[in-house]
Amino acid sequence: MTTAEERRSGCPINLSLEVLGDKWSLLIIRDMMFGNRRHFRALLTGSEEGIASNILADRLRRLTELGMITSVPDPRHKQRMLLSLTEPAIQLVPVLAQLGAWGRRHLPVTRELAIRAELLERGGPALWSDFMDELRELHLGVERPPGTPSVLDGLTAAYLAEAARPAS
Repeated sequence: MTTAEERRSGCPINLSLEVLGDKWSLLIIRDMMFGNRRHFRALLTGSEEGIASNILADRLRRLTELGMITSVPDPRHKQRMLLSLTEPAIQLVPVLAQLGAWGRRHLPVTRELAIRAELLERGGPALWSDFMDELRELHLGVERPPGTPSVLDGLTAAYLAEAARPAS
């Protein structure tokens, strides 16, 4: 985190915005959560919003410095770095669910990009908790009980089904 002299105030909302309030940081975390994008190239090419490579590199560095993500050599491909969410980033699931619900209600969203927000809103805290447990397994190696259904697979399937529907 920044030093006390660099902070505008000690307000928790202000401090949170100092970590996550730029144009890209939450979108990177979103793409890592909901798109399971764990490599630089996947984040660069998979973003609906079209982030520039220099901005992505800067935000990944910043998110790493702030303890929101980690980066280690990918054991499957030594020339690539594997990005992982940390526990503080995983705990943003309820925040992103609420932000998505608000956007769905008040902004001109597209159906296929809003379906995950709708499912998260309908699923509420129980679904958010299950999703956070799944993210802990994927990013932190914390095992879940065998046979636990994948929230991410359900959200992804719903998105793909909506994307495949003809426009009305």
